Amino acid sequence: QLQLVESGGGLVQPGGSLRLSCAAAGFNLDYYAINWFRQAPGKEREGVSCISSDGGTTNYADSVKGRFTISRDTAKSTIYLQMNSLKPEDTAVYFCKVTLLRDYWGPGTQVTVSS
Repeated sequence: QLQLVESGGGLVQPGGSLRLSCAAAGFNLDYYAINWFRQAPGKEREGVSCISSDGGTTNYADSVKGRFTISRDTAKSTIYLQMNSLKPEDTAVYFCKVTLLRDYWGPGTQVTVSS
């Protein structure tokens, strides 16, 4: 059964760092691009970053460029999102997504940036 599970969220002070993980099961991660999205309270879900199936191409939203880094470890079937220099506006639930005929989403992990 195809499954994505995010972890690594939490409460962090502005300027701090977190590393999110997206563990994949039920499909071969080598063949698919993975996306990270986030949704803040009262706002629409927005794309944050994506990584190609071979890891050779990455893209970032302008709001996180230079602060977030996406990577993949195919041996562990896991995608990571390293988040540095966090800001209060990064507060959101973070989701990973893969598309195989249709979109599959994880349940999300909460990130709260606050002093």
